[in-house]
Amino acid sequence: MATIKESQDEIIDEFSGLTDWMDRYAYIIELGNAVAPLEEKYKTESNLIEGCQSRVWLNAELNGGKIEFTADSDAIIVKGIISLLMRVLSGHTPQEILDADLYFIKEIGLQEHLSPTRSNGLLAMVKQMRMYALAFSAKEKIDAKN
Repeated sequence: MATIKESQDEIIDEFSGLTDWMDRYAYIIELGNAVAPLEEKYKTESNLIEGCQSRVWLNAELNGGKIEFTADSDAIIVKGIISLLMRVLSGHTPQEILDADLYFIKEIGLQEHLSPTRSNGLLAMVKQMRMYALAFSAKEKIDAKN
């Protein structure tokens, strides 16, 4: 499994070949289309991300000390963006996720090319993924004490 840094560098490399923003959006849409639909049982109010204009569901499960994220959105560009975040953060420990500097977002110009509402949504997705990591990290510490 790639490290968080390696995954980000791969994404930066993939986007570096796409100089036109229409091509980049098309690629993000392609990534979104490749994400498996989220099981209906996870499309709950509690999994909806606050702060996103479109509906985004994010589910997280801790397996063997690593967090696996699954997500879906009713907006195809947003689904592509969450797929990038999942690619970088899924399969890592809560601490690795909490410590991660998500520099790829700035490097590929994502935040500056999104509308203000989508940009806020991106920040909300990152925040929610970190909140899951924080919750799992706290749970691990409690379990270790008992």
